[in-house]
Formats: sequence, structure tokens, C-alpha cells
Amino acid sequence: MKIAIGGDHAGFHYKRDIIPFLNELGYDVKDFGPNSEDSVDYPDFAHPLSVAVAGSEFEYGILICGSGNGVAMTANKHPKVRAALCWQTELAELARSHNNANVLCIPSRFVELDLAKDMIKAFLKTGFEGGRHEKRVNKIHC
Repeated sequence: MKIAIGGDHAGFHYKRDIIPFLNELGYDVKDFGPNSEDSVDYPDFAHPLSVAVAGSEFEYGILICGSGNGVAMTANKHPKVRAALCWQTELAELARSHNNANVLCIPSRFVELDLAKDMIKAFLKTGFEGGRHEKRVNKIHC
């Protein structure tokens, strides 16, 4: 499975640890940047990642910034992207099972790295339940 990862300068350190973690789990990962902790504008990285997920080049995306809000707002501007801001494992599971989220947004300033890894594992291993949730998900995009 191919995973896209990106964010901003506040997510750089987490991204640096999460990429090898994902590789160890058997995922093929593409890093959309940034490539340092120098200050950047998160849309410059969230937009290309979202285009790639929306175009089915990647099954899932992971965006990491300080609050998670900016990358989530940016990603959700793209058709076929359902980005979920999560700060607990249960939220990551529900984002997948009930909302069929395909981009996980992590607030690095509010979530410890180990919890971020647990959320990622839960997000990637949880399937969409469909059923009553599918009808709702189909109403999300304008």
C-alpha cells in the first residue's frame, strides 16, 4: 500500500520518525515535504499530497503540522479527499470506519510521537463500515 506524507515545519521531526516506522510496517511511503524544520507554508505541501490522494496515486495520506487544522482545511478543499484531524486513537479509527477518511491530520504540538504512531496504525488498519455511514459520506462533497 502506498502512503503519502507531508506537513509543515512543526511536523518535520515527527515525519522524520514516522517514515521509517511506516516502512517497517511494510508501507511504501512518499515524502511530500518539507525537508527541514525551516518555516514553510503548509498549503505548499498539503495541496500536492491531496491531489495525489484524490487521484488515487496513494491510498492514504498523512499530514502533520502544529495544530493539524491548517493541513486539514487545505486538504479538504480537494474533491475525493476526506481529511480528519485526530488527537486520539479512537478518533482515527472512527474517521476511517464511519467517515471513510483517506487523510489523517495530526497536531504535532498536542500529540506525543508514540500516540501519533498508534493513531497511524489504527487509521491504516481500520476499514470503512459502509452501510448507514456510506449514505452520509456520499453527501459530504459539494
